[in-house]
Amino acid sequence: MGETTGGGGWRRAGFAGAAIGVLAAGAAAGVAVERLTVGRSVRQKARLALDATGPYGTLRGTPGRALADDGTVLAYETDGTDGAGGTGVADGARAVDGAGEAGRTGVAEGSGEAPVTVVFSHGFCLSQDSWHYQREALRGRVRTVFWDQRGHGRSARGPEEPVTIDRLGRDLKAVIDAAAPEGPLVLVGHSMGGMTVMALADRHPELIRDRVVGVALIGTSAGRLEEVSYGLPLAGVNAVRRVLPGVLRALGSQAELVEKGRRATADLFAGLVKKYSFASKDVDPAVVRFAERMIESVPVDVVAAFYPAFGAHDKLAALAAFRDLPALALAGDQDLVTPASHTEAIAEALPGSRLVVVPDAGHLVMLERPGAVTDALTALLARAGEGPDNG
Repeated sequence: MGETTGGGGWRRAGFAGAAIGVLAAGAAAGVAVERLTVGRSVRQKARLALDATGPYGTLRGTPGRALADDGTVLAYETDGTDGAGGTGVADGARAVDGAGEAGRTGVAEGSGEAPVTVVFSHGFCLSQDSWHYQREALRGRVRTVFWDQRGHGRSARGPEEPVTIDRLGRDLKAVIDAAAPEGPLVLVGHSMGGMTVMALADRHPELIRDRVVGVALIGTSAGRLEEVSYGLPLAGVNAVRRVLPGVLRALGSQAELVEKGRRATADLFAGLVKKYSFASKDVDPAVVRFAERMIESVPVDVVAAFYPAFGAHDKLAALAAFRDLPALALAGDQDLVTPASHTEAIAEALPGSRLVVVPDAGHLVMLERPGAVTDALTALLARAGEGPDNG
């Protein structure tokens, strides 16, 4: 087929891009100004003003790069207990420094024993910066690692498409080998990041047994995502699912066209995805705009490459690796992307878990209700005997 032209073609591309953003991208964005009665130029100025508001996405640690087993470069950052970033690349670990050479060595500087490291894995169409509030709260109190999933943030895209959840689990192993090769671990994952943690456990149960002392699964699912209705009539959602794979293949092959269409329908796109990201009406508009920028940064062909993985995701059995560990299962009570019932199912599979359902919160609960999430994580670290409240 030839390239679509004309106003109708652009509109169709734009609406298709918006649909992908809602159903495929996990609705990881919002909009600061959503009243369509306001002129477009005014809305654009408001967004630019919000882009300069607040510190969101500005926290940085010590940078590092891990090599996945297919050669993809994965970006991560570490924060040490001194608040200034930590290092930790073991001898032989597959890591590269900023110059692309063999990386640094050593674990905790000045210490004979590796400290606990909390490893944060973000969700679909987000980045490591989605943990802004938790990173700020834990900085200087516990060693942390934040990384960008392939094709997201500063990580390379990689050669494998479509991307599977199992592949992401192998990526997480590479990041751990590079950034935290020794010492106890607490694994934290939101949405797709939680699925990544499950995939790691499925492939490397020995790592969970030998090193992991706690796990937090936030706004995520162990499977059966095909049953999620996104708060819409089930018949309509099923109809979209039937055509979506073909639409994604077409959009992925015409990424430039779709990106232009998505920008042309930015107001529609932003208004739709906001519904699936936040539930309350008192969210800081700068936070909402920050989330919107994250999803805007992910190309539509990357979205297309990841989408099939969610329908195939089934890792309920993998949760057995965490059965004897302190665990946190947390969700917003109005999450339309990974409903709280999925989090409750995870808690039921983990006898050592604490179930937390945050009221008046949506899918991006760590940005919408940061205090509740940070408090729950701090309690988990204390339960694991490795937290900032332990001694």
